[in-house]
Amino acid sequence: MPAERRTDPAAEIGTGILSRVASVVYWFVVIDALIVLTTAPGFLALVFLDRGPGNAPLIGLCFAPVAPALSAAVYAWRVFLHDRDLSPATHFRRGYRLNWLDVLRWWLPTLAVLTVIGFSLSNLDLAAVPAGYGVVLVVIAAALLVWSTQALVLSSTLALRTRDTARLASYYLAARPASALGALSLLIATGGLVTLTADWILAVLAAPFTLLLLRNADPVLRDATERFTA
Repeated sequence: MPAERRTDPAAEIGTGILSRVASVVYWFVVIDALIVLTTAPGFLALVFLDRGPGNAPLIGLCFAPVAPALSAAVYAWRVFLHDRDLSPATHFRRGYRLNWLDVLRWWLPTLAVLTVIGFSLSNLDLAAVPAGYGVVLVVIAAALLVWSTQALVLSSTLALRTRDTARLASYYLAARPASALGALSLLIATGGLVTLTADWILAVLAAPFTLLLLRNADPVLRDATERFTA
């Protein structure tokens, strides 16, 4: 009985320039749609929540699905960069299934701290705090978000324990400052676009953001793979 032939992923796309462009657009559209779909429960709940101080923990919890969804997108983009085919949904689902729990183990504590910071910033006028306290909180929040981008890429692409993910994400903030600055630039650019346009632009930016995040973290991933994985 003849051996099964392995299908070449590139054969699905074709060699023409239009076929390749269409495949890239298809990946962006599918990844965007899946990120929106997997984060929709949290954001729909957010719409109906009152923005009062008592709801701060619930508001923070609405963002819990964000990191697993972005992790699945990063996992899918890693496949796209190395062995592209026309099955982005398959890779997204696999990445979500493999990584959602590992991601939540560091994301939920991080989200809790960010929620406290956000609550504190929104109530600075009511609290008797020293001048500059708000700036300190903003700096801490920015550092946590940059750390989270490093942790996201590491836990999405490498099999690591949660404590190792946390340590490596912290280590690479100093060991690879260019990647940390690149992640900060992406966060600032995304926040600026949302401020100048509307919240819905996040749905359009989600897929490009995760791809750029992965490309920005390439030196971190290469070094971590060589030094800390078997």
